[in-house]
Amino acid sequence: MQTVKQEVSNLLQRLPEDCSLEDVQYHLYVLQKIERGLKDAEEGRVYTQEEVEKMMSKWLEK
Repeated sequence: MQTVKQEVSNLLQRLPEDCSLEDVQYHLYVLQKIERGLKDAEEGRVYTQEEVEKMMSKWLEK
C-alpha cells in the first residue's frame, strides 16, 4: 500500500510538464473520489440497479 506522498508523486510523474495547478487539483480530487468509492464498495455501501432507478425515477420520468 502506497503512502499519500507516494501516490501524489506518482500522479505528478504521470501528468504532462505543462499541466496547471488546477490540473493537479482536479486529478487529486478524482483519485480521492475513486478511493472513497472503492472503500464504500468494500464495506458494502452500494446500491443495486433497481434501487438507483427507484431513487432517480422522478428525474427519469418523461
